[in-house]
Amino acid sequence: MTVRVWRALVAVALFFVFVIPAHADVAVPELTGRVVDQTGTLSNADVATLSQKLRDFENRKGSQIAVLIVPTTQPETIEQFSIRVAEAWKLGRKNIDDGAILVVAKNDRHLRIEVGYGLEGALTDVTSRRIIDEIITPKFRTGDFAGGISDGVDRMIRVIDGEPLPVPSPAAHFGSLDDLGPLLIVTLFASIGVGGVFRAMLGRLLGSLATGGIVAVFAWFILGSFAFAIGLGVLGFIIGFIADLFAGMGPSTGSSRGGGWSSGSSGGGWSSGSSSDSGSFSGGGGSFGGGGASGSW
Repeated sequence: MTVRVWRALVAVALFFVFVIPAHADVAVPELTGRVVDQTGTLSNADVATLSQKLRDFENRKGSQIAVLIVPTTQPETIEQFSIRVAEAWKLGRKNIDDGAILVVAKNDRHLRIEVGYGLEGALTDVTSRRIIDEIITPKFRTGDFAGGISDGVDRMIRVIDGEPLPVPSPAAHFGSLDDLGPLLIVTLFASIGVGGVFRAMLGRLLGSLATGGIVAVFAWFILGSFAFAIGLGVLGFIIGFIADLFAGMGPSTGSSRGGGWSSGSSGGGWSSGSSSDSGSFSGGGGSFGGGGASGSW
């Protein structure tokens, strides 16, 4: 072979050795217990106490809750990773689907409550977000990971048992500027582009009102804040109402449909982590559909 061919082969080999593994999805950890900590964040006593609490809850209620702590979910988002975990672990009883997972990506500073179909009526998206914002992340910000996880699990159990969350105080903070920025961009494009469909069907005024309403509902589910939702809804209405004046800036009709989560590929991996009930716990065949909420600290 010529030198040029050899160089090409070496380049391809280096690509497969270094580039592809760097972008492979993190492998889903094995379900070794109700608490799987692959970061060493929780002490053995913390894991044992939390596992016993979750075991007692399952014996009493039937629902299954698990906690997973990983260093990172990169290159996936925590939403993509946690749904893969849910699909692999299958927590909750089959055909009842009453499982839930608290996933913490410690180095990414992200967390998520993933909720099975059967618990979505109790652990709604808004309720899950409130548990994250009001109970878990305040303790995470002080470095009390064990306390935040324990208190968060306690509240999840009480909500599943039927105890509602208290009325939020006026000073309660939901969402963050990290969430608001992308929503402003979505509001702009939805009001100009997708809003054109409603303006064409309902007229300029009613179409703009419909666009603003949809933006407000979407913002409510993401941020959990009524004030932010109303503000973005009004902004969506205004942009939609005057969008015809700037028709050249974007399409006036049509909508896009994208994604969902992909199952991805498995690569890399961590150590088995710690669990106090290794080998004695498994999912019951429950199903998940992406319900729940995410947060950061």
